[in-house]
Amino acid sequence: MQCVLLTAGRALLRPAWPAAAAGLRTSTAAGLRTSTAVGVRTSTAAGLRTSAAGLRTSSETSGQSLQLRPISKDRRNPVPVETSIAYLQSEAYRATYGDQPVWRSYRRNHKGHIPPRKTRRTCVRGGEVSTGNPCPVCRDEYLVLDYRNTALLKQFVSDFNGAVLDFSRTGLCQVKHRELLAAMHKAKEYGTISFDVPFRVYDYDEYRPK
Repeated sequence: MQCVLLTAGRALLRPAWPAAAAGLRTSTAAGLRTSTAVGVRTSTAAGLRTSAAGLRTSSETSGQSLQLRPISKDRRNPVPVETSIAYLQSEAYRATYGDQPVWRSYRRNHKGHIPPRKTRRTCVRGGEVSTGNPCPVCRDEYLVLDYRNTALLKQFVSDFNGAVLDFSRTGLCQVKHRELLAAMHKAKEYGTISFDVPFRVYDYDEYRPK
């Protein structure tokens, strides 16, 4: 009789476990889907509203309108220099880079412990970014190297001797480094960037005939 009662008890209790487990799975999955969807929608909407508000505030403050473009690897439509100058004065730029130069937080990807002497030749091929870790200028399409964009050019100048920083320190690709040198030379020619001319003191008595 005990075996029969135990068997009957198991038979009566057995159908309740799958139903309870199914209910638990259903409620858990539904709760996760609901909380995840609501959280993603809330955070995404809040982030978009915050970034849009920051761009509107910065554009109204600077008096110039910034053209909002989606994040893309397409570089076939270059950003105008005026937009880049306004971008460097916006809240979005300060929230991204702070008070540091644009190349300060960049780290190169290389094999081994010792990095190669030269950086990659270019980050853009066929009008699109072709690498997963582009250089500090190629990764942000709003950073335009131009002789009029002095706020960006001064970030690549040494504070000690006024020379242009080497690509081994800034991490710029070879194409952007050559563009930087050309823009810096043109800025000095046009007078948008001041620089010190080397001055040497000579003792002319040494050169006069005795």
